[in-house]
Amino acid sequence: MKSILILFSLLVFATVLPAEKLEKKASVKKKTRVESIPNKLIDYKGFQKIVVESAGDRELKRLTEDKFLTMMKEPDVIILDARSSSRFVLRHIKGAVNLPFTDFTEQSLASVIPGKDVKVLIYCNNNFEGSPESFAAKAPAASLNLSTYTSLKAYGYVNIYELGPLLDTSTTKIPFEGEEVQ
Repeated sequence: MKSILILFSLLVFATVLPAEKLEKKASVKKKTRVESIPNKLIDYKGFQKIVVESAGDRELKRLTEDKFLTMMKEPDVIILDARSSSRFVLRHIKGAVNLPFTDFTEQSLASVIPGKDVKVLIYCNNNFEGSPESFAAKAPAASLNLSTYTSLKAYGYVNIYELGPLLDTSTTKIPFEGEEVQ
């Protein structure tokens, strides 16, 4: 009888304790659940969709230094520098146009890229080392190339190419101009 009572107590304890834990977890989930705040001008799901859909395409359009140099010479190509104006003035790829990422709108993009199918070459801080003032490196996951690529896609641009490697400003074949360049 004593063993039955102990067994019964263990059974009750074993079922009550997990139920209490589940109630606590449910209570925590209720507290951390956030209601969606509507804003028709912010579409996170749309952003996620662009990132997922363009991942493979982006990788195919990342260019070596030599391919980037070759494409730079093609007619009607736009080399877009989305860094801040102050960094652009210090050093940028020769022939690049500057439109800071924070200034991207339908109108501002159209003012520097004449059509959605125009070939656009992009580069950012994380493509160059050896010039920390003009090319201050970002955290790899926050690289400006990533934001620029997905934003151009979001605005409907379809012919985007990205400089792929990390290059040294003193040894690269890519020509620069700006205040830092001697």
